[in-house]
Formats: sequence, C-alpha cells, structure tokens
Amino acid sequence: MAEIEIDVERCKGCTYCVIQCPQDCIVMSDKFNSKGYIYPDFKNSEECTGCTACARLCPDFAITVYG
Repeated sequence: MAEIEIDVERCKGCTYCVIQCPQDCIVMSDKFNSKGYIYPDFKNSEECTGCTACARLCPDFAITVYG
C-alpha cells in the first residue's frame, strides 16, 4: 500500500493522473484551489501500488508518491 500527496495549489486540473492511474486511485474532486482549478483527490489507498504513473505524468510536478 502506497500513499500519494497532491499539491493542490500547483495542480491545474489536467486530469492526466486520473486517466493514467491503473488502479483508479485518483478522482477529480468538486473543490477548487486558489487559482480556480478543480484538483484531484487520492482515494482507494489500499489499491495503490506506488507505480508512480501519476507523478511521472504530472506536468505541474504536483504529485509525490510515498511507499
């Protein structure tokens, strides 16, 4: 089981992490950051394998994977 941390203030809501997560551990929230972008939330932490696909694809370097 891994954990990811999303820096919501760096995120621009591109959804790459949501689309590319092989375990469906990331979903778009209904919240906005201070710049007005909807950002993703990490869910299903028990399913996360720590593959780092989300972090590698993030163009804003807003995701860190632990574990």
